[in-house]
Amino acid sequence: MSDLDANYARAGYHARQAWGRRPALLLVDFARAYYEADSPLYGGEGCVIARDNAARLLAVARETGTPVVFTEVRYQPGGLDGGAFFRKAPPLKVFERGNPLGDLVEGLGRLDSEPMVTKQYPSAFFGTSLAAMLTAMGVDTVLITGLTTSGCVRASCVDAMSHGFTTLVVEDAVGDRAEEPHRANLFDMSAKYADLVHTDAAVEYLRNPQQGDRK
Repeated sequence: MSDLDANYARAGYHARQAWGRRPALLLVDFARAYYEADSPLYGGEGCVIARDNAARLLAVARETGTPVVFTEVRYQPGGLDGGAFFRKAPPLKVFERGNPLGDLVEGLGRLDSEPMVTKQYPSAFFGTSLAAMLTAMGVDTVLITGLTTSGCVRASCVDAMSHGFTTLVVEDAVGDRAEEPHRANLFDMSAKYADLVHTDAAVEYLRNPQQGDRK
């Protein structure tokens, strides 16, 4: 065990939670911008792995009747509705309305019955109706997949926890353009905000959420 691991273990970080009985699957910003090599947001292999595992979870969620919610980033031309975030991160220009890079990536087609939450900032919860929607559906646990681990996934994770949802991050169904920020942010989310879970375990949970306490 490293000194860092020992330090966190002494403090009691990385504690596991009791998972709820009414999960929802959240797919954060699986946009074409992260998959096309000429895009400034191109994310490479990590994003491909995340998409493929998210597609597997999506199929199971539909099979089991688990609520599914997608998110996207969209701005009016010029990005006025993106404020400081749009000014700070110039690549966000690809999400101006009408740019096909903002469209959902092939392989994760959305059904008309599945909500698409449109946002302008990193968190899926900030300035949206997502928390109220999940509450109205009786959801108590949110499984997060999507892009990028160090950006909108992390922000959505923190806000999911802050809104009172037990939060699970599916670590092989989230991705980033580099392994270092991906791993560092997974570590921090596990320490403070969420349980990390692999796709196989998430599939098992979606198929039998009534098992209750998973600590």
